[in-house]
Amino acid sequence: MHNLFCVRKQKNLIMTTYRICCCFWRRYKPASDEPPEAIKAVFAKYADQSGTMGVEQLRRFMVEVQGEAVESAEAAARDVLDGFRHFRRKGLSLDSFFNYLAGNENTALYSTSLVHQDMGAPLSHYFIYTSHNSYLTGNQLNSDSSDVPIVKALQRGVRVIELDMWPNENNDDISILHGRTLTTPVGLMKCLKSIREHAFAASPYPVIITLEDHLPPDLQAKAAKMIHETFGEMLFLPKSDSLREFPSPEELKMKIIISTKPPKEFRETRSTKEREDEAQKEAEEGAWGKDVPDLDAELSAISKIDEHEASKRFHEEEEEDTEGVEQRPRQRTVAPEYKSLIAITAKKKKGGLSDALKIDPHRVTRLSLSEQVFIKATVSHGTEIVRFTQRNLLRIYPRGTRFTSSNYNPVPGWIHGAQMVALNMQGYGRALWLMHGMFRANGGCGYVKKPDLLLNSDPDRIFDPKSTLRIKKTLKVRVYMGDGWRFDFHQRHFDQYSPPDFYTRVGIAGVPVDTTMKRTRAIEDNWTPMWDEEFMFPLSVPELALLRIEVHEYDMSDKDDFGGQTCLPVWELRSGIRSVRLYDQKGELLPSVKLLMQFEFI
Repeated sequence: MHNLFCVRKQKNLIMTTYRICCCFWRRYKPASDEPPEAIKAVFAKYADQSGTMGVEQLRRFMVEVQGEAVESAEAAARDVLDGFRHFRRKGLSLDSFFNYLAGNENTALYSTSLVHQDMGAPLSHYFIYTSHNSYLTGNQLNSDSSDVPIVKALQRGVRVIELDMWPNENNDDISILHGRTLTTPVGLMKCLKSIREHAFAASPYPVIITLEDHLPPDLQAKAAKMIHETFGEMLFLPKSDSLREFPSPEELKMKIIISTKPPKEFRETRSTKEREDEAQKEAEEGAWGKDVPDLDAELSAISKIDEHEASKRFHEEEEEDTEGVEQRPRQRTVAPEYKSLIAITAKKKKGGLSDALKIDPHRVTRLSLSEQVFIKATVSHGTEIVRFTQRNLLRIYPRGTRFTSSNYNPVPGWIHGAQMVALNMQGYGRALWLMHGMFRANGGCGYVKKPDLLLNSDPDRIFDPKSTLRIKKTLKVRVYMGDGWRFDFHQRHFDQYSPPDFYTRVGIAGVPVDTTMKRTRAIEDNWTPMWDEEFMFPLSVPELALLRIEVHEYDMSDKDDFGGQTCLPVWELRSGIRSVRLYDQKGELLPSVKLLMQFEFI
């Protein structure tokens, strides 16, 4: 079994020699092939007198350190030994034990490919992997519209695809594009065919297509015909105009669901100068963005929005944004062929937020809110939002001025029960890393069951994310070491004249009281940093906590360089010493980079 923590010395020597100037070279200590001292100590504790670990010794280690159940530990130990055929009889040596710990099979999550949650509850009981403007290849102003990002999203496991439908230039066909911008169009039929082909490549559970409709009735009828012809029996067609309860993901396997949204989503009215300033501000945050703020920080940032302004924005989301285009009468009629396709209807916003969040016992619906209106609503309507999402769907989408396709923090939406927290999948940054982390849960199927605390309908026990809760458990995280950068990055990628100075950031994203971020010291001039540092994270709501892990390279004179990241759902973490693979800024798996870490719940 190959161990990326161990390499040939010839490779080490190449990786640790740097040119200082035209005449001088400097040689650094080779990257270490040795296990950390702490791992040596663990091995010594469990190895027999001959200095090896057989089935019995490995079984004890599995139970006492890795948290394996007693009844399954022996079989697990035999499986490990079977992977090291040369050591099956005499047991594992220190090096082979280290290889096992660092191997890709020794993952941090319980199940990386198997759906293990109950999939028989209504759709409203699940967080759903949701994309925003799914057809865009780049920014929100002048990038191309294409079916390619739709395919990539579906292959990643995204279950909600958004299509903005507009008449083409001749008003005789349907284009998909971000309206009233310079984005180039792509045909509706091309997008529908790509969805049909790739919808269930990553997951058999239903794909929801949310349609932002800007079509007259004749083109609505044409769109309905296209949808029928493309999906046929795959379409979920409601038996009545409204559903009393949503079906379950299990019932909707291999089905396509059509959902409407309000005719226009409000774009804040700003001057060209203000829009340019905001776009420049986003660009200056860097390729992977500033740190994701917690809920308290976001509330502080929008504190100048009073209740009247929040209510105004709430209603303006229903109004047409006619800036820069000829005004046309609002279409009030809907083609019957088109209307018959709609399985999940969007709620019209009448009255205030409290009215919008009222629950109809006879029908379920979907409500859409912009990120800013949603965050403001959590101040005065937090528990109402949680109650609403127990039966109905809530979709949150990015504010209109995120021109660079940046994203907002998705965690406040999840901790209030919002199922469709829509992010720009073509962007990247810490907010999107959190999204990737959430939907690594439940086998990556795109549906994650909400914890029971969000589904408790007792009026006296509705969950309030802002309340002070008792600590349920403490997660202890130990960061031993890292390796793999020497294979995946050029020798001078991080520093021209010396090996990198890596440090690791570890923290929690969740309810406000649990949210925190900590870091190790920087290890200077070393491609295989050994930190051996421990952190404690008290958790009041571990069922909604995500473990954030990032590695950076310290740079005294410039901005620190990015070295990899991952985000893991705490409720699916495996106890014990685990190999943690890291991803790049866009969420793509780095071939070799990994950390050796230990997780323990107290």
